[in-house]
Amino acid sequence: MKYALPVLCALMLLSGCESTSVGYSAYLEPIPGSITYGGQPRTRLTKAPVGSVVPHQFIDRFGRRVYETYVIEPDRSLRLVHRPVRPPGLRNLRHRAGPVVAAGKPPLP
Repeated sequence: MKYALPVLCALMLLSGCESTSVGYSAYLEPIPGSITYGGQPRTRLTKAPVGSVVPHQFIDRFGRRVYETYVIEPDRSLRLVHRPVRPPGLRNLRHRAGPVVAAGKPPLP
């Protein structure tokens, strides 16, 4: 009986896992502005090697900058794998952050 609660919790956690069959990463569907919104593009990327990364960026209807990353599949379709969204008004945060310093090492002059 003392093992019933951990087993039940583990089963509940595992039941929350689901796989997608449409080729997108988990919980990542195309939105208006995405390359694959409304289906795969009519033209296939025939010269790009399989597994190539295709970046895409646009501004969504809320004014946020959206960066999407696609991967070319063996059948030449695009699979959406990553989508960070930057709130409006934030630009080039990487350049304002300053130099990156490794732990225990002084910055270069």
